[in-house]
Formats: sequence, structure tokens, C-alpha cells
Amino acid sequence: MGMVRRRTRRRTMMVAGGVAYAAGRRARAGDEAGYEDDDQGYEEPPPAPPAPAAAAPAADDATSELERLASLHDSGVLSDQEFAAAKAKVLGI
Repeated sequence: MGMVRRRTRRRTMMVAGGVAYAAGRRARAGDEAGYEDDDQGYEEPPPAPPAPAAAAPAADDATSELERLASLHDSGVLSDQEFAAAKAKVLGI
């Protein structure tokens, strides 16, 4: 019989603690009505994703890539053979 009373007290304390916790959250949120979600289930639609940037012309892209490869070749990062292979790949040869 003592075990049943202990469980009842524990359960009552847990319920009271939960109610106090919820009341504190509402008070911190500044919601006087006691409802956290007053929008009745309606949500604003998510913002539209930004429009993709216009694609640069392929010639400009190839030119900038060749300039980058040339600077790597001049700095010594790419050997003559690596530079020639990368240049042929960019130009589609």
C-alpha cells in the first residue's frame, strides 16, 4: 500500500512540475492567452528561392579558365605537359 501512495505522490509532483514549466514558458513568451500557436494551423509560405544568376557565355568562361591555367603554369605549379593537357581539355580538342 505504501508503494501505491508513493507513486501517486510522484505522479502528482510530475504533473504539477509540467504545468509550472509550461506556464513559465508562456510567461516568458509574453503570450497572455496561454496559447503558443494562435495561427490556427495556417503557415506562411516559404520565401521563393532566389533566381539563378545568368550563365556567363562559354567563351568568357574558357578565357578565364585559360588565364588561370596560364598563371599556374607561369608560377611553376603546372609543367609544360600538364598545361598543354589542361588547355586541350578546356578548348575541347
